[in-house]
Amino acid sequence: MEIKALRYFLAAAREENISRAAEALHVSQPTMSKQIKALEDELGQKLFERHSFNVKLTDEGILLRKRAADLVDMADKTLLEFQNIDNVTGGDIYFGLAESYQLRHLARVIKRFQDEYPDFHYHTISGDRALVTEKLDKGILDFAVIVETPAESKYDYITMPETDKWGLVFKKDDPLARKKKITFKDIENLPLYISESAIDSDLTRWCGEDASKLHFQGYFSLSYNGSVFAKEGLGYLLTYDHLIDTSEKSGLVFRPLSPVLENPLYLIWRKYQVFTPIAERFLIEMRNYCEAK
Repeated sequence: MEIKALRYFLAAAREENISRAAEALHVSQPTMSKQIKALEDELGQKLFERHSFNVKLTDEGILLRKRAADLVDMADKTLLEFQNIDNVTGGDIYFGLAESYQLRHLARVIKRFQDEYPDFHYHTISGDRALVTEKLDKGILDFAVIVETPAESKYDYITMPETDKWGLVFKKDDPLARKKKITFKDIENLPLYISESAIDSDLTRWCGEDASKLHFQGYFSLSYNGSVFAKEGLGYLLTYDHLIDTSEKSGLVFRPLSPVLENPLYLIWRKYQVFTPIAERFLIEMRNYCEAK
């Protein structure tokens, strides 16, 4: 299975048209069609349903699309690593990021690196733990930032200098806004929004088995989306401080939970990972920054 054929396949899947995909990759339409047909023959599966003016992925094509994207990303990253293996002043670093205000620490070190190494480039994706660790394990990412405790058998890590504190975001004219802190009894019967993964990993640390008594109206991986619903009075968002605009004009307020519930943030990488020179320097800089805080 050739990487070039996977690139052609992904372009056709994106454009839903062989001619437009060929034009985007600056190849002829017959060349692209031949490569895709050869890929189908190799896999023994039909990847596209072909119509007069467009193509649509089959179920087998949908399965291949994600695998192909990861393989192409890995190939591109590997090529860049070898191109920069002796480059001590530049290169590319790939990060997978959880949602956290503490990312500002990472951003500050990246900014220092940009100022010191003009040929340094960084790339980011955002997602939950499952997404970023999957790409980290495959070698697509160099580092990931997560809020859950890392599996020490698989990863080395640095703990960020601060923690993220949980609280409730809701309309500022709500009677709860008179309270300075939010207890379990305050939210016991409220329609709540939260990230689904946080129920077992975080809320049970706060209220134990009583977490099963709470009423979850919906789940949001992105806190901003949950805050939109909260602002319309549909529910109450459990999230970290500083992620949502709760300034005077926002119409929202944040109140911390009591007792305090907080999460550390971790920069992780695979055990025994071999870094490019620029990634090795970045890790040293990041470790020094966190130790100095």
